[in-house]
Amino acid sequence: MADVDARLLKSTKFPSKFSERVDIHKVNLHVMRKWIASRISDVLGDEDDVVIELCLNLIEGSRFPDIKALQIQLTGFLNKETASFCEELWSMLLSAQGSPQGIPKELLEAKKQELIQEKVKIL
Repeated sequence: MADVDARLLKSTKFPSKFSERVDIHKVNLHVMRKWIASRISDVLGDEDDVVIELCLNLIEGSRFPDIKALQIQLTGFLNKETASFCEELWSMLLSAQGSPQGIPKELLEAKKQELIQEKVKIL
C-alpha cells in the first residue's frame, strides 16, 4: 500500500463496526455481488464495471477483507458517498456471515416483502 494510503488509513475516522472481522467464506458471494453492483450503480447513477470489479476484487481477494483499505481505495470513485457505502456494505457482510445461508437478513426481509406484495397483487 502506498504511503499516501497508509497516512489516510491513520487519519480517517472509521465506524467501530469496521474493527469486526468478516470471514468471506461464510458469505454468499453470488448474492453480495448483485447487491454491490446495484448499490454502486445507484451511487454513481450509472453502471460502472470498473468500480464494481475493483470493489469485488478487494472483498474477494482475502478471506478476511480490510474494509478500511477498501474505503480508501474507493474514495476516488464514490467521493462523498464512499463512507456511507462502505458502512452499509460492512453491515451487510457482518449480517451475511452470521446467517446460515450467508445472506444478509436485510436482503432476506426485502425479498420476503417483495413476495408478499406480489401475492397481494395477485389476490
